[in-house]
Amino acid sequence: MTKKIKTTPWDISEHLRTEDEIAAYLNAVLEDGDIALFVSAIGDIAKARGMTEIARKAGVSRSSLYHSLSGRGNPEFATMMSVIHSLGVKLTAAPV
Repeated sequence: MTKKIKTTPWDISEHLRTEDEIAAYLNAVLEDGDIALFVSAIGDIAKARGMTEIARKAGVSRSSLYHSLSGRGNPEFATMMSVIHSLGVKLTAAPV
């Protein structure tokens, strides 16, 4: 008889506790170059920081933020920059 193992979905937002962890996660995602993955990662970080608070700081409604950062959303660059700023992170550019 095989013993059943109960599993739960793994949620990265539960593991993004420090600024260093958030920066490492975002840098890894940026290296990949996938825009959808980047938007999803911003959503993960916003969830870790508190979606309601991030929406308030970014000047958008909570439901609008959820939609923008979902796979169905298509957020404008200005919205993304506002959310990124609200997360307390900064994007920088470097030569490739």
